[in-house]
Amino acid sequence: MKEFNIAVIAGDGIGPEVTREAMRVLDLCASIYGLRFKKHAFPFGTEHYLKTQEIFPDVAFEEVKGMDAIYLGAIGDPRVPVGLIEYGIIARMRFDLDLYVNLRPVKLYDQDLCPLKDKGPADVDMIFVRENTEDAYVGAHGFAHKGQRLEVAMQTMVYTREGVERVIRYAFGLAKTRPRKQLTLIDKANAIRAQDLWTRTFAEVGREFPDVKTDHAYIDAACMWMVKNPEWFDVAVAPNLFGDIITDLGAMIQGGMGIAASGNLHPGKISLFEPIHGSAPKHAGKDVASPIAAIMAVSMMLDYLGQKEACASLERAVIELLRSKRLKGVGTGMHKTSEVGQLVCAELRSTAAATR
Repeated sequence: MKEFNIAVIAGDGIGPEVTREAMRVLDLCASIYGLRFKKHAFPFGTEHYLKTQEIFPDVAFEEVKGMDAIYLGAIGDPRVPVGLIEYGIIARMRFDLDLYVNLRPVKLYDQDLCPLKDKGPADVDMIFVRENTEDAYVGAHGFAHKGQRLEVAMQTMVYTREGVERVIRYAFGLAKTRPRKQLTLIDKANAIRAQDLWTRTFAEVGREFPDVKTDHAYIDAACMWMVKNPEWFDVAVAPNLFGDIITDLGAMIQGGMGIAASGNLHPGKISLFEPIHGSAPKHAGKDVASPIAAIMAVSMMLDYLGQKEACASLERAVIELLRSKRLKGVGTGMHKTSEVGQLVCAELRSTAAATR
C-alpha cells in the first residue's frame, strides 16, 4: 500500500479550525478506502513569525519539497504588514515549486446556493485554469518619488512563451476529458497588447486538439456572461491577474467563498491544495467558519493523487448534505465548524457504504 506524505500548513485565523475538519475527513477517507497518509504538520504563519521571526525557513522548505502534496488552511493576519506572510509562504511555494496551474472548479451543488435567478446545477459546472507564476504577480514593480505629490508607481505584466503555452496546453488536455470538450480563452488582448501572445499561442496549440471546441472572451465580457449565461462556460483558461478576479466571481455563483477550493499544480509533481477563502481573523477560534471549502480541497487533493473513488465519494457526500438541507447553506452560522465536519464524515460513511 502506497503511503502519501502530506505537508499540512494550517496557517492563520480560521485556517487551523477548517484544516482540523479537513484532516478529519481525510483520515476517514483513508480508513474507508484503505489508503495511508502520513501528515507532516508545519507551524508556519503569523503566530509563528511573531514568536520566532521565521516565515518559511529553507530547511523546512526543502523538507516540504519531498512530499507528495501540500495542504494549506489560510494565510494572512492584520498584525503584520500586508503581503509579508502571504509572499513568504503561499507565493514562495507557487514560484519556487513552479506551480504553474491554478485549478478552480466552479460547480453549483444546490440551486439554493446560487444568487442568480433561475440557474441550477446544470447551468454552473465549469473549471478555470489560471496561469499561476507570471503576469503582474512576478514582483516586477517599483516606486519613484515615494510619498511625494508626484509619486509614480509601476508594476510590469510579464508573460513568456513557455509559461503561456504550458498552461494553455494543460487547459486543452483538461477540456478534452470533459463531455462538452469546450475551451474558452479569457484575456484583454485588445487593450493589453502583450496578451496577443496568449491569442496566438491559443490558436497554435488549438490546432493540435481538433476535437476541442474553442471560444474567446475579453475579461470584461466574460464577467458579464458569467452572470447572465454561466451555462456557456465549460473549461476556461486565463492569465494570472484576470484568472484571480474571475474565479472569485465564480465562487459567488457556486455559493460563496465557503465552498470554493483550488489546486496549485505542477502536473506530475508536488502540488498544493487549499480553500480559496481568506483567514478571516475576526472569526478565529469561534468554531463558526464553514470547513466545506477546506474539505473540497481534500477532494481535489485525492483526485490529484489518483484516488478517484475517494474523491467522488467525498463530493457526493457534500452534495447530498446540501441538497437534503441537513447542511443548511454554507457560512450561514447555523452550524459549528466541528459540526459540519461530523456531518460530512457521517454522510461519507453512508455514501461509501452504498456504493461499495
